[in-house]
Order: sequence, then structure tokens, then C-alpha cells
Amino acid sequence: MPRNAAELPSVRLACPGERCAVETYDVVIVGGGVIGASVAWHLAVRGCTRVLVLDAAPGPGEGSTGAATGGFRCQFGSEPNVRLSLLAREKLLRFADEVGVDPGYRPCGYLFLVERQATLAALLDAQAMQHALGVAEAWPVTVEEALEINPAVAVEGLVGGVYSPTDGFIRPREILRGYSEAAARLGVRFEYGAAVRGLRVQDGRVVGVRTDAGEVGAGAVVNAAGPWAGKVAAMAGVDIPVYPLRRQVALTEPFAGLPECMPLTIFVEAEFHLRVRDGRVLLLWSDQPNTADPFDVAFDDGWLPQVTARAHRWIPSLRQATVDRAACVAGLYEMSPDRHVLLGPAPGVENLYLANGSSGHGVMHSPALGQLMAEMILDGSASSMDVHPLRPSRFAEGQPNAAPEFL
Repeated sequence: MPRNAAELPSVRLACPGERCAVETYDVVIVGGGVIGASVAWHLAVRGCTRVLVLDAAPGPGEGSTGAATGGFRCQFGSEPNVRLSLLAREKLLRFADEVGVDPGYRPCGYLFLVERQATLAALLDAQAMQHALGVAEAWPVTVEEALEINPAVAVEGLVGGVYSPTDGFIRPREILRGYSEAAARLGVRFEYGAAVRGLRVQDGRVVGVRTDAGEVGAGAVVNAAGPWAGKVAAMAGVDIPVYPLRRQVALTEPFAGLPECMPLTIFVEAEFHLRVRDGRVLLLWSDQPNTADPFDVAFDDGWLPQVTARAHRWIPSLRQATVDRAACVAGLYEMSPDRHVLLGPAPGVENLYLANGSSGHGVMHSPALGQLMAEMILDGSASSMDVHPLRPSRFAEGQPNAAPEFL
């Protein structure tokens, strides 16, 4: 396992203009979304600048990152996800100083509301774990307290909830821009419209990455391909349980009836949540779309009446709002069976590293994932937190992570 950038085998030939087919990089990152860009910057800032980022999209932010709604929370139901959020929050607070871009972190809060005592008990159990890990600011709320936090809520049928004022919002495209531009300033190369067509493996190592423009050599390869991660891993003969799941977001026309810093409010049993961004309300309902093509991101208009019915039930003022159909969007989550990221070397291919399956949490955890991945590549192991529960081999070992399905 390489211990520093100098130990990553590479031979880079000077080639003005188009890159040479024989050019070799210390690290090739497949996927130029926010996780891939974070990995690139964290490598480069430690001196590993011979890095190539390949992305199939025609430009930055045109994949899953660009469709993300921009929530950030430490209220999770498992220790690994809470620890990832705490590390990411530390990095978000110094993001502007490190890369020169405001990541948009605004602690407007996350409010979880429930209709059943059993659900509330599960949230409180998770909160006890969060407190033990340092999220002391999270607390349980009564129905009356919930109404004080978000006066727009229709509280009939609710039994309580939980709240943390330090959860809130981030700007996915700005985080992507910050990492991409800062990495490029340090010498990282980004290529868009560069779909990876194959990985060449010799003696248990990836030695080449093939695109339509030719092949480049690689000292190490990072799979940050989001929903397409399973396809990329299969190119190296590795089977990973990561699959796409479509999610949709309805946006209203500009609506002044809810404040910009209203906490992101989640009605747990209804699987409905909403937030305000730039004067519009974002409506989300966790349906399970049944599509012949799992990578299909065409917006399903049949979903709109169902999400708006939930909005009208729980936030009565939204009966006065109008959905802007042209602004509605669908995108893909990259799911894993236990809804936790697969982070670390791929089983059987020692220099193929996985950062896949964040299950809707990739943008918020991207600062942490980039740092941890750089540590694994350059130091041989991660030192910023214990990543053993996130090892890609955990499913084959029968040791998935456990957490309430709604956390």
C-alpha cells in the first residue's frame, strides 16, 4: 500500500494539447461530482497533484450533484453516519478559508415530526447515541415546541419529534465548484464528456483506464461514479451492491408564505419533507418509482398530485402555492443495502478504491469522504475516523450497518 505520493508509480510524458495515450497519472478518479472533486482536492493539497478526474457529463454539476437539494444533518441513526457528518461539518466551517468558496452552510435546523410513539422512541434512541458522539445540541420536542419552531405545521395527529438547530443547508454546486477549482489550481486535470469504457487489470491491480480518447495509466483508481459505480467496478471484475434509485423534487413558483430559513421539516411516517431555497419551496416524497430503466431520470408527472397532497395536509399555507412544473427535477441516489457508503479498497483489486453508495448523503458527507479517501491512498489507512464499519467487504462478511430506515 503506498505511503505517500512519491510511492505511487507513474510516468507522465510531456504532451502539449491533447493528452497522450501513454500518459500515466498517480490517481485517476472516475466521476467528477462532488465526491470525486473532494477526493481530488484532498490528494492535491497533500502534494499528490498528478491526478486525472474523468466525468461522463458534458460539464461540472450536470450529474447527481447538480440535482441535490442541499440538506445537511448530524441527526443520523448510526455512529458511522454521525461521525461522517461531524467531520464534514468541521470542514464546512473552514471551507471558505481552504478553497475560497462559500459552501452555503446555514444552520437553519432539521425538524423530524412523527405520528406514532414507536417512531418517536426510535428517534430518541438515536438521539442518545448522537449525544454520546458530541451532538449535544439535538433535543426532543413536544408538539407545542414543534409548532414554535415551525409555525406553518399542521400539528393534528402528531405526537412529537426531535430537532437540532445546527443541522441545515449547504450549496452542492458551490461545494463542487470550490473543490474542482481549487484542485485545478493545484494541477489536477478534469476531463468532461469522458465516459470510462474499461479498466485494464493486471496481477490484481488496475493499470489502465480507457475512454473514447484512449487509455491512460494509473497508479491508483478511485471509483466515485455515483449511481453508475456498480458498472465501473464491474469493469475491474468487482461486484459491488450499489444501485441507482430515482428521486424527484417539486419546486413551487416563488412563494413568500414560508421563511427562507425555515428548518427542513420531515414528516417521518408520511415520508414527506420540505425546505425553502431561494424563495421557492422544495417538496420531496420518498416514493419507490417502478421504471424499466433504473437510470431513467425523466420526471414522472403522476407523482405530483401525491406530493402536493402531502404538502397541503401538513403545511396548509402551501394550498396557496403553485408548483412550477418546468423547475421540477428528477435525479439518482446511489444506494447500498444498508444505506451507508462503501469506502475503501475494492476486494480483490488492491489499487481500486471505492467511495460509493452514500444513499442520498453523498453531498453532505463529501468533505469527509474526500479527506478519508486521500488518507487511505497516501497513508495506507484513514486516521480522521474509524472507517472499518464502512469497509466494502462488510456485506460479504455478513456485517452490514444497522439504523432506523428513516434515519
